[in-house]
Amino acid sequence: MALQGKRKTGKILGIMGMCAGIAAGGIGVATAPAWLSTGVESESGSPQRSDAGLASPVVKAVELGITPLDGAREVNPAVGPSVKAVHGTLKDVELVPVTGGKAIKGTMSADGSTWSALDPLAFNTGYRYRFTVVDGAGRELRKTQTFTTVSTPNEADATVFPQHGSTVGSGQPIDINFSEPVADKAAMEETVKISVSSGQEVAWRWYSDRKVRIRPKEFWAANTSVTVDMPLFGRDFGNGMIGNSNVKATFRTGPQRIAVVDDTTKTMKVYFDGALVKTAPVTLGGPDWLSPSGYAVIMEQERHSKFNAGTIGLKPGDKGYYAPLVVEHANRLTNSGVYVHQALPSAYEAVGSYNVSHGCVGLLPADAAWFFNNMAPGDVVQVLNTGAPVVEPLEGFGDWNIAWAGYAKR
Repeated sequence: MALQGKRKTGKILGIMGMCAGIAAGGIGVATAPAWLSTGVESESGSPQRSDAGLASPVVKAVELGITPLDGAREVNPAVGPSVKAVHGTLKDVELVPVTGGKAIKGTMSADGSTWSALDPLAFNTGYRYRFTVVDGAGRELRKTQTFTTVSTPNEADATVFPQHGSTVGSGQPIDINFSEPVADKAAMEETVKISVSSGQEVAWRWYSDRKVRIRPKEFWAANTSVTVDMPLFGRDFGNGMIGNSNVKATFRTGPQRIAVVDDTTKTMKVYFDGALVKTAPVTLGGPDWLSPSGYAVIMEQERHSKFNAGTIGLKPGDKGYYAPLVVEHANRLTNSGVYVHQALPSAYEAVGSYNVSHGCVGLLPADAAWFFNNMAPGDVVQVLNTGAPVVEPLEGFGDWNIAWAGYAKR
């Protein structure tokens, strides 16, 4: 049996997959066969060899670790692409969108073995790697592979209220709405950072997989700065939904402004930072439309607001129906339409004496103007002694009607 006179040409063994490589190894024999008596060419005499042979190879096969894998789909854009060569080096690495566009910036390690992306990737985009691998013998091989990032239907984001740069009242809870369900709420709470200049502790209450409110035990201290930092880019919401951006908002609170309305005395007392600054007579909801009790927060203010009985289910002929009208100095307290506003002229005589409204707090014109000009969204209105249930949390911002001990909930 004769040996082949011609040896195979050496080659790079490129292995696709993160840190998955097959190294060429020698084949050992316990007893040399008789046909080896003619002698074997030394492996060291053929430095270009990288195939397994009768001795250990002089040039080790290159192993590649590539992230993401070739052909991968729904790749998280926050997972930094990288290429690593073991027993070799890299050069001319390029990562570009398949359809064209700016190349992704990257950095090469000092030994030339590892390239890592520096720029974030875009969603719903195909990318193409091109790079050259150089083995220990100086031989080069050009490689190309592709992958696709998370598609638009799998993107997730979030909004936070109050908005960045705003100033709100001391009763305004933080309201976060996620576009997709959050599977691991505890992990999300760890991810999102809430910084409060007053040092007040906050608690999270999840009303659903997509909605959470955050508040301190007591109303925000006056002139407090609150920052909500949500590093959601690349964050896995669960069910394959990936965060597509980071969200950060800083807002401030003004003085602690609280209006206390008492149905027993038919008065409103307004306190700024604990000091009484205004007392005014009021009229509240009549027997069929009791004003909700407890804490509410001013949601919005309108100098002139259009009221329509149809929005609360009334139609012509129904008891309590009224034709569409415009109300002045309106301060919304609930989604269902409870306001602090200027009473209608027909109700002036009732203010301070008896209740005639559909649940709103009515004020005389001068008092209504003062309230509108001196109170702001986020300020607190507390209603006492109406006999009606408290404002539900999602009817507006009735979160303050939940005791602190039971507020935190997932």
